[in-house]
Amino acid sequence: MAITSIGGMLTSLPGASAPQAEAGAGNRFAQALSRLVEDSAEAGKDANVKVAAMLDGSGDVHDAMIAMQRADLSLQMTVQVRNKLMNAYTEIMRMPV
Repeated sequence: MAITSIGGMLTSLPGASAPQAEAGAGNRFAQALSRLVEDSAEAGKDANVKVAAMLDGSGDVHDAMIAMQRADLSLQMTVQVRNKLMNAYTEIMRMPV
């Protein structure tokens, strides 16, 4: 049984070459992180709108509280993803070369 490198396995996939496959995965990862941050910011904006509507009497207290909880959970998730990425980066930097 022949042992091939990962790059060799990627190029053996139909229609894929190693640099393109790596670049595509990197782009998807960056897009996922960007979408996570944008969703968190959007949840915060929505919570602000709902609270403002509640304060001037045109909105419901329940809607404001639900929007605030969604924004809080979204921010917590974003922070935890950042923490995991920082831990992974630190571990990679500790590896001997």
